[in-house]
Amino acid sequence: MLAIMNFCIACANWFWGLPILILIVGGGLYMSLRLGFPQITRLRYICSQTFGKMFVKAEAGKISPFAATCSALGSSIGASNIVGVPVAIALGGPGAIFWMWIIAIVGCCTKYVEIALCMKYRTKNENGEWVGGAFSYVKELFGGKKAGRAIAIFCAFFTMIAGIPSVASQTLSASAQVAVFGINGTVFGIIVAAIVALIVFGGIKRIASVMEKAVPIMAAIYLLGVIIILVCNAGEILPSLGSIFVYAFTPHAAVGGFAGSTVALALRWGSARGVYSNEAGFGSAPSAHAAADVDHPIRQAMWGVFEVGVDTILVCTATALSVLTTGVWKQPGVDAGALGQAAFHTVFGAAGDYFVAICVLLFVITTITVVIFYDERQAEFLFKTPKAGVAWRFIAIATMIIVTFGMELTVVYQLNDFVNALFIIPNMIAIIWLVPQVVKLQDEFFHTPGKYYLADMEAKRAKKETK
Repeated sequence: MLAIMNFCIACANWFWGLPILILIVGGGLYMSLRLGFPQITRLRYICSQTFGKMFVKAEAGKISPFAATCSALGSSIGASNIVGVPVAIALGGPGAIFWMWIIAIVGCCTKYVEIALCMKYRTKNENGEWVGGAFSYVKELFGGKKAGRAIAIFCAFFTMIAGIPSVASQTLSASAQVAVFGINGTVFGIIVAAIVALIVFGGIKRIASVMEKAVPIMAAIYLLGVIIILVCNAGEILPSLGSIFVYAFTPHAAVGGFAGSTVALALRWGSARGVYSNEAGFGSAPSAHAAADVDHPIRQAMWGVFEVGVDTILVCTATALSVLTTGVWKQPGVDAGALGQAAFHTVFGAAGDYFVAICVLLFVITTITVVIFYDERQAEFLFKTPKAGVAWRFIAIATMIIVTFGMELTVVYQLNDFVNALFIIPNMIAIIWLVPQVVKLQDEFFHTPGKYYLADMEAKRAKKETK
């Protein structure tokens, strides 16, 4: 068992270096070029259709694009944003954040493509719900022949299996933070499992409803805390930003409690945590977006750009700056997973410990809830019935309790990286292969007279003239 574990960790360490850079960054750049860099050239319009329409209500019985996006954000904004980012700094140095940004910029287009393809190929299940995921478009490889369907099954299976270490890592991350309350880890696992069960057993409509309310509030509260830290350490903001760029390309010597890092380590940990945080290339988020009621696949795809921007460019960067400006990453004796909490402690004292613990708890609950939903969709695809998804809920919830009896967080993260690679590879190959279809969808959305984008522009002009 130890030999298998070491093999998995060695494979993860190899993949999350140059191979991930070639596949995720190279693939993302290729798709960006094919589509004309929509995350940049269409950014103003994307912002108007996402930030500008965050609180537009959906029709009764339907799921709004924003609610579906919040469901996806419920997964991507999780413990990794507070715990995983400091781990990347502790093991890869400040330069890891640069590579995390690069992953995010190209990841905007990657997620744009994933969502567009999923929306095109989604179907309705026997309950009348829109269902989709990476499997929806992966099966279209090779013209939808047996080979494509076989790859889709492989992808769905390992996406489902990856839910186990993902749920485990989230639970353990939260357990470490809530220790400040003196709560037993197993008791904590049972409490969180009960809360998650109440949400997931309400189905996608309850999940979307809860996420639409919870995600914006919890993100705003956390960011407010970080802003206060940055105000108190304003003089360290520019030097911290400078260190991110400098140490992305040069080794960082050991200092204080920091053991030092190489460029390879900065790349490895920055790319791994960046991809794991915003999930661009995973093919998981489309399962949430598939539930949205929209008039065209590209309209929902734009929320993918919004999602990556909020998760990585905003929340992850906020965490990174709080750790770097306070200098806690260089202090001896501070555990890598507790650096975020240590940063808040420097400004808020013991109250900071409680604040971070509560934030992590909220992030973990939303993440686990959505991860379970993602895995449900994979199980439903694999076994051709929604009942399989319901059965998977029990397995995932049991995992939350079992892992609290003793597992090491860093090992779980590395196992997570290994399993993630098994479905990221076929998913990335599929979206690169199928990107010409998104080119056609994008052309249709932006150039069809009287519809979609052109209709929006006409309505905007008419509104101006009325004023």
